[in-house]
Order: sequence, then structure tokens, then C-alpha cells
Amino acid sequence: MNTARYISWFSCGAASAVATKLAIDRFDDVRVIYFDTGSEHEDNKRFLKDCEEWFDQEIEVAKSETYHDIWDVFEKTRYLVGVGGARCTSELKRKVAESFIDWGKNQQFEIFGYTADEKNRVDRFITHNLERKIVPILVDEGINKEACYSILVKAGIDLPAMYKLGYNNNNCIGCVKGQGGYWNKIRRDFPEVFERMSAIERELNIAINKSYAGDGKRKRLFLDELPEDFGRDVKPPPIDCGLICEVD
Repeated sequence: MNTARYISWFSCGAASAVATKLAIDRFDDVRVIYFDTGSEHEDNKRFLKDCEEWFDQEIEVAKSETYHDIWDVFEKTRYLVGVGGARCTSELKRKVAESFIDWGKNQQFEIFGYTADEKNRVDRFITHNLERKIVPILVDEGINKEACYSILVKAGIDLPAMYKLGYNNNNCIGCVKGQGGYWNKIRRDFPEVFERMSAIERELNIAINKSYAGDGKRKRLFLDELPEDFGRDVKPPPIDCGLICEVD
């Protein structure tokens, strides 16, 4: 008898939704948890409810007891992003997740939305987190990001609004890990978020973006000096209802 226990980290992204569905169909005891960052698109609430119906299972919503949203994190910690990653991710997701994991002999296996085209990320994560029990279910099944979009469409689930707006990920609106092209799109779609991040960059004297000047040296580039043609365009995610939609 399989007595293993599982946690699926549902992010309201297409990949984590498909990974969660596969895990529920495959394993007996799967706990589904979503971290409310207080900074995502309102449509995520609708997407979460649609996925609950698809999973035929409740999604638990967890939230930091210390911080209300990403802006609260930035103001209180006086930090945005650096070589160690984004402070908002650490405070609103990673630290909250640790309270759900049983670190003893009955530690759960964890389901992440890493896709087949992100195998290198999976390998790095496992290498640096040897204490975690990871099930890269989408990698094992050979399911990439495009296939995840298609599976949701076939299941009759409307994609989250951020995908429809042309973003490749359904992160917080105004992700500090985004680069020039992303932030120029945020400037057009969510000007109030762009202005707010511009202001906090200056307040903390931290620039999200970097620019290489004529001398080849990397220099800080604040959002309020970001040229509107800087960076690569963010292209809408391709949705191709191919054979992968036949996955049972």
C-alpha cells in the first residue's frame, strides 16, 4: 500500500495547474496549496475556482502573517531583488511553504510546475535542495509550457488574464525578476504599477534593470530612465491543441 503524502504548490499558472491535476489523478494523498501574495491579477480568483472544479478538490490558500503584499515586503525589508533572488518570493512563498512541510520521516513529496523545457532548473533545484523530495511530474511526462496551455483549453478552462494580455508567466503584476521588455509592457498595461515600482526603486536606490553602455560596462538602469524601446517584446504564449492534449 502506498502511504506516501504529497504537496502540490499551485501558483495559478498553467504549468502548476496541469502538474497538480496529474498528481491528483496519479496519487492518493495530494494536498494542494496556493500562496496569496496580495499582488496578482484579480482574475486569478476565478482561475483558482475553475481549477478546484477540475481537480474535484479544494485548494488551500496560504498567506504570510507578516506581509500583506509585495509592496509591504519591499517597504519593510528595504530590498527588491539581487543575486539571492527576489525578497518577495522568499517572504511570501518560500518561508510560508516551510510551515506546511513535515520534515520528519513522513516528509511529503513536493509537486512543482517545472515543465519539460525547464529540466535544467529542476536539476539545479534538486542539487541545492537535497533535503527536499521533489516529483518533477511534467518533466517525467515530457509536457512543456505550450502543452500546458493546450491541456487547459481542452479541459474548458479559460486561461488566466495575464496570459491573455501577452505575459508568459502569471506572476505578481510588476515582478522584480522581469527585465526591460517586460517592464515596458507593464508600463503600457499597468501604468500605476510601473510608477509605483519606479518610485520605490529610487527610494531604495536599487535598480531592477541593468544596461551595457558603449564601454561595455554594466550600469544600473532605473525604471524612470528606461527607454520605451528597451528590451525584447514580450510575446503572447503559443497555444497549440496538439496530440499532447490526449494525455489521460
